[in-house]
Amino acid sequence: MSALLGSAPAVLVLEDGRVFRGQAYGAIGETFGEAVFSTGMSGYQETLTDPSYHRQVVVQTAPHIGNYGVNAADAESRRIWVAGYVVRDPSRISSNWRAERDLADELAEQGIVGISGVDTRALTRHLRERGAMRVGVFSGGAADRPVAELLERVLAVPPMEGAALADEVSIDAEVVVPAVGETRFRVAAIDLGIKGATPRHMAERGIEVHILPSTTPPERMLAVGVDGVFFSNGPGDPATADHAVALVRAALDARRPVFGICFGNQVLGRALGFGTYKLRYGHRGINVPVMDRTTGKVEITAQNHGFAVDAPIDRVSDTPYGRVEVSHVCLNDDVVEGLRCLDLPAFSVQYHPEAAAGPHDSAYLFDRFCDLMEAARATA
Repeated sequence: MSALLGSAPAVLVLEDGRVFRGQAYGAIGETFGEAVFSTGMSGYQETLTDPSYHRQVVVQTAPHIGNYGVNAADAESRRIWVAGYVVRDPSRISSNWRAERDLADELAEQGIVGISGVDTRALTRHLRERGAMRVGVFSGGAADRPVAELLERVLAVPPMEGAALADEVSIDAEVVVPAVGETRFRVAAIDLGIKGATPRHMAERGIEVHILPSTTPPERMLAVGVDGVFFSNGPGDPATADHAVALVRAALDARRPVFGICFGNQVLGRALGFGTYKLRYGHRGINVPVMDRTTGKVEITAQNHGFAVDAPIDRVSDTPYGRVEVSHVCLNDDVVEGLRCLDLPAFSVQYHPEAAAGPHDSAYLFDRFCDLMEAARATA
């Protein structure tokens, strides 16, 4: 059931007891997840439909949301994945020629409970200081219950640490995205929470992409990924992704070119022997500066991750798969943003080069993957 702006009260309760009050936005009811903030000035539909946001309540730092509506073409997956949505000033109308419906109606139809009229700047500052944390959003009659009761329910929600979520967002059966024009390569793409723009970028470069479920056996992955294997973004704690790590190691053992992004960067890191850890509040948005240490260039990137790889940035590491270097670093906090194997054809980045939504600075990485597969084919 849709809530008209201002028609029903809503309350947001953080696990540390802080409370924000506002109005219902989207569906009426209650929802729980991890409170995180995203700094994108636009691209809210791509954010909402990014499977990496599964079980997270997203706070938009941009104050005005919904002004260009939503449309089928900009969805990055089959549904909205965020657990809840927090905005300051939702647009009352959609004023874009591509809009097919209002954002509030889309949220309501998909059962996404949100809250508007919140001081999102104060909430974001709180999350920066205290870190991402569990949260509940309650609207309608649920918002009238005592805060102590609502807080008790929030504290009963499992934390993101230890959450195995990739299998929950992955497809159930193989999907093939044909190459645009001549087929140059055939790649197995392990769906850990893949976005629709990613296989499109590869297809435009002559890659036939076989999107495989996260539970795919190594034998099938290698049979399909004759030229390379791709590991996608996705939600949850990479420390739980043992099957994905096994798939990466199978690809490395077979010397298949490997490219991973976001969650794929973390599982490659684990496969190489590095650990992972949870960031205080993560990187989420479309304006995160990253340096490519192989070229010295700085790119503005689209990101969505709450975990990172624990690898030394000041030296080359010796691993069971040879030498590995940190290829990219975040200029805000020196977090590892990419890995490059020096003795095997494998690399990864922590951000989203498909740029949906976001800048196109990182599209070259798909070309780098093609170059890696071309070189591997020449030496086979």
